[in-house]
Amino acid sequence: MCFAPFKRLIHWGPLTAVGIIKLVTGMTIHCGTMWWPPVTFYGFLNTMLFLTLSGMTLYNFLSSMFLGPGYLPKGWQPENSKDTQFLQWCGVCEGFKAPRSHHCRRCGFCVLKMDHHCPWINNCVGWGNHGHFTSFLFFATLGCSQASIVLSCSLYRAIFRTYYLYYGTGLEPVVVLSLVGKIMTVFALGFSIGVVIAVGLLLFFQVRGILRNSTGIEDWIVEKANYRRRNDEAFIFPYDLGLKKNFTQVINFSCQPVGDGIIWPVAENCDQYTLTKEQIEQKNEKRQRSKLYRVVESASGAIFPITKGVKTCLNFPYNDEPRIKLSVGDTVVVTRWRKFWLFGEKVQEENIEGREFNRVRGWFPKICAMEIMENIAGKKTK
Repeated sequence: MCFAPFKRLIHWGPLTAVGIIKLVTGMTIHCGTMWWPPVTFYGFLNTMLFLTLSGMTLYNFLSSMFLGPGYLPKGWQPENSKDTQFLQWCGVCEGFKAPRSHHCRRCGFCVLKMDHHCPWINNCVGWGNHGHFTSFLFFATLGCSQASIVLSCSLYRAIFRTYYLYYGTGLEPVVVLSLVGKIMTVFALGFSIGVVIAVGLLLFFQVRGILRNSTGIEDWIVEKANYRRRNDEAFIFPYDLGLKKNFTQVINFSCQPVGDGIIWPVAENCDQYTLTKEQIEQKNEKRQRSKLYRVVESASGAIFPITKGVKTCLNFPYNDEPRIKLSVGDTVVVTRWRKFWLFGEKVQEENIEGREFNRVRGWFPKICAMEIMENIAGKKTK
């Protein structure tokens, strides 16, 4: 049982991330001690600064992975039973979803203030680990920025070492790297530059969301809410309390989460269920737009279904949502349309009985199904 939390580490995401951290750290220290020896005052400061950034990166990475986002207890219900009319039901957890919580199919739980599921930490980012995750991005970007400078300068000195030995002043640092050392340095430099670009961009979006006190999922809900009200007043996001309050709800010295993840302070003229009411209305509208399709060609559930045509393969949905396997004669309730793909839920006997844990949802090639000329508006689909 004591080894159970470490099972989260045995995954390609965390193992790759830790491997990159160790490679960049090791090669930067190895090259930095030759390029700027720590026996000098500024060389010592350079080494200590990088070790601090690397240590903080690893600490916040492991903290965000092992602490987790916080999960809603299975079977959760609000204290006031009348409030259930403003909440969505989760058939997997067999309870209601608290405000700002969403079910993660990978984790198998309803996540408090879920932002997204991150494969690099093999966990969700949410209420409990948002501060550590953002700190991880911050220190990783700073550390890899410093590593990029040290590695590029060291590699330059190593390549032109002979030139400086003959034509230099004798004061230039001597960097000696073998062929393997140069190859490892090039790899470490490539990873560090890639982290600065990719992680730095992710950090920007995370900070922007924190300053708005919204998550990626909530941004999408607000966008749809404003679209529904395009001729009326804009939707008021209930959790936007101003830059300072928004920031301190996530970022503090200890990176500890604020509150309990269920009850949230809200803006004026809003209540705890302002956003959940909007979600329910959006789902009702989506149900009105839903259409029934009959499967006429089997779908394998593959990301690139070669047998369905080149255009279908080249225009696959650019997201991590699942693809579903379908057989001829199956019926699907379609809620989203693309030129070559459809997103829907397979109609099953279990759905009629209310057993939502067996629901099958995802994308499948449009060529596999034909629309059934039947209006399903007003029917309840789970």
